[in-house]
Amino acid sequence: MRVTIHRYISLVVALAATIAATAQDGTTAYQFLNVSPSAHVYGLGGHNITLIDDDINLVEQNPALLGPEFDHQVGVNYMKYIGSTNFMGARYGQGINEHSAFAVGIQYYGYGNMTETDPEGTVLGKFSASDINFNVTYSHDIATNIRGGITLKYLYSKYGDFSAGAIAADLGVNVYNPESELSLSLVAKNLGGQVKKFNGTHDSKDRLPWDIQIGYSQRFGTSPFRLHITAYNLRKWSLPYYEPADKNNTNSDLVKKESFGSNFMRHLVLGLEFLPNDNMYVGIGYNHKVRTDMSRYQRGMLSGLSLGAGMKVKAFGFGIALAQPHTGATTFMLNLNTTLGELLK
Repeated sequence: MRVTIHRYISLVVALAATIAATAQDGTTAYQFLNVSPSAHVYGLGGHNITLIDDDINLVEQNPALLGPEFDHQVGVNYMKYIGSTNFMGARYGQGINEHSAFAVGIQYYGYGNMTETDPEGTVLGKFSASDINFNVTYSHDIATNIRGGITLKYLYSKYGDFSAGAIAADLGVNVYNPESELSLSLVAKNLGGQVKKFNGTHDSKDRLPWDIQIGYSQRFGTSPFRLHITAYNLRKWSLPYYEPADKNNTNSDLVKKESFGSNFMRHLVLGLEFLPNDNMYVGIGYNHKVRTDMSRYQRGMLSGLSLGAGMKVKAFGFGIALAQPHTGATTFMLNLNTTLGELLK
């Protein structure tokens, strides 16, 4: 049945409000869901639900960014994260008809080997830890320039001899005007819950990092610049952080920092792109929450900033991104996408 834009937005808000009413304050698990596998997005600050580009890797941010234009497109990604952590994944999209499409994907998060000890500290050996995100996405054109989508995810975690599982869903809607290159989006992310706890019981399940996000992207007329503003963590206004009382000594006591301006900025991710032509982009992003979260550590002047660039050469699209959350922890991401039909030409 064809639904209206008003009913679709109502569904997103209703589901989010239901979870908000039952959620309790505290730390959520499955934080790997907050790391985008898209180099384009990572270079623009790590969160972007309105970016319109010929890249299937973007669908992870908002299921409404999927469409029949991604027919037979394949995207792969790799990220060298902090320490021995490595992320990688793949996604495939296919059109159903001129108004609908679906995609399937898998994302692997490996954290390397760690030392296993007993409660007394005796070393027993090594163990590995990893998370896997299996997902399927469906999108449909609700009306002219309006598209809705849903992503269903099964999350599997294995840390040594212990494993856990969860089911989640993303709901999104995007409004895009190709003439003014204006893109607006609303997304409810990670709605769901844990179905299996690490100890095998069903009590005290870890909560997913569910979120409500809104976004805006627009090109400045005929100029080669495009602005992105994404608001996230909208389920909670207060986002305090902590920093050393003596900023010259990171081992000093921590003090809580919070103000209206700080809370406001910690909800925003800002991005700016330079688009010299249709096949190339260079972007910079700023995430104030990342920068302030690093206040207790030895962050560098680049903390919170990210850089990215990409280009399309014949049938292949390439993207790279770099960020340095704190000194000694430079992260690197690489994306590749291609449309199978173009390879056969």
